[in-house]
Amino acid sequence: MPALDGHTYDAVIVGGGHNGLVAAAYLARAGRSVLVLERLEHTGGAAISTRPFAGVDARLSRYSYLVSLLPKKIVRDLGLTFRVRKRTISSYTPVERDGRPTGLLVGGGERRTREAFARLTGGTREYGAWERFYGMTGRAAERIFPTLTEPLPTRDELRRRVDDEEAWRVLFEEPIGVAVEERFADDLVRGVVLTDALIGTFADAHEPSLSQNRCFLYHVIGGGTGDWDVPVGGMGALTEALAGAARDGGAVIATGHEAVRIATDGRTAEVTYRTADGEGVAVGRHVLVNASPQALAELTGDEAPAPAEGAQLKVNMLLTRLPKLRDGSVDPREAFSGTFHIAEGYRQLAAAHAQAAAGSLPAAPPSEIYCHSLTDPTILGPGLVEQGYQTLTLFGLHTPARLFDRDNDSVREELLKATIAQLDAHLAEPIADCLAVDAEGRPCIEAKSPLDLERDLRLPGGNIFHRELSWPYAQDGTGRWGVETRHANVLLCGAGAVRGGGVSGVPGHNAAMAVLGEGG
Repeated sequence: MPALDGHTYDAVIVGGGHNGLVAAAYLARAGRSVLVLERLEHTGGAAISTRPFAGVDARLSRYSYLVSLLPKKIVRDLGLTFRVRKRTISSYTPVERDGRPTGLLVGGGERRTREAFARLTGGTREYGAWERFYGMTGRAAERIFPTLTEPLPTRDELRRRVDDEEAWRVLFEEPIGVAVEERFADDLVRGVVLTDALIGTFADAHEPSLSQNRCFLYHVIGGGTGDWDVPVGGMGALTEALAGAARDGGAVIATGHEAVRIATDGRTAEVTYRTADGEGVAVGRHVLVNASPQALAELTGDEAPAPAEGAQLKVNMLLTRLPKLRDGSVDPREAFSGTFHIAEGYRQLAAAHAQAAAGSLPAAPPSEIYCHSLTDPTILGPGLVEQGYQTLTLFGLHTPARLFDRDNDSVREELLKATIAQLDAHLAEPIADCLAVDAEGRPCIEAKSPLDLERDLRLPGGNIFHRELSWPYAQDGTGRWGVETRHANVLLCGAGAVRGGGVSGVPGHNAAMAVLGEGG
């Protein structure tokens, strides 16, 4: 069959998520002819903004929430009109101590944070340990993050780059639980530190595979600082800017075109696609697949990798007002402006993991909440802003996909109730009393299980990273850029590539560099 538009493209990109769009923009700006095939009627993948509640003018970052791993280099190189805003508060974690509500507020300046630690723990030890620990990870981040957009270093090269044996041991060699328990004594402080090792990863603090360490690493190196920022205009603002940059460079973006097969001889590839009108074939010298490794294997007819499994609950809410807190010493606008940790003490996290590993929903589901509208009210219509409406997005931990197999809808509902109950335990009024209603009178709340994410976004097992995160250095078979496959002209540019995961654009950048022959 003839190629789309009757010619051979330099690159055919399968999937118009943010990584595919990054690759398309780089290649198009370099003068290459590019075709993007996207099965949905819109680009963006998981990095989109939508109005999930009928008749309500609120554009939520529906699946991906915050930005940390997107290098400024990509924003500069592609001339993106995209901005992020810093959160003045890093986190708030409520807890009950000695029969009274209290908590730990991190942020708002060094003095306030130090005083918050002292109030919670009764001394200065934990704050000092906190400063030393994150000083160490911060120095490592400054050295590791720039390597993500360079050819893969070897393990020894990266170790020399880090140039800190303590940091290397903590991050790369021993379970992160060892460092947490050695450095911190307070259970709540331990839990706050550990959460970065568990977001999207189902693991114990002492998991021998160190999957929790890889998760922790990617959560603390972003931007060379570890800061997690709010995308102005919502996550869709990023993918809209990327799509614009790709089109401005001359890339053709074909939505409603689902790739179903890739045939290649190593020099030229044919991508069979399906539309509402039938099938066609696009021909490219290179094919970049912005999809999971499982989807890549299905397209090429290769053996699929081991199944992936996600372990999170995603909840979106719209409130008419922020709820009052039981801890009256903290303003809700500050508590919710950072990451609001729920049921994330160290022992609580261990118990939740053990219960889920045994096949039961956690009795006290851990989660964390973000209120983007406090930092960026532009995601709300002017009328909602004037009335004081706010968004809440919740990310639940330790809920592996296997728990939903018996009945996804009922298990999701049971988990949502238990998760909200944990939040309500720290509020002076139930969150249900604060929920807005949509045009049809329904509460503005939606929840997505791992199985929902697999169905909606084709994430294998609902895994937000497509598979277990990789170390950011070369290993056998990883190739020069970490995007190579066994087919010379087929590259993986999705989150399952080496140094993939999260909203970063790194795999898209690296796949484009591999095509362009950059980096030697």
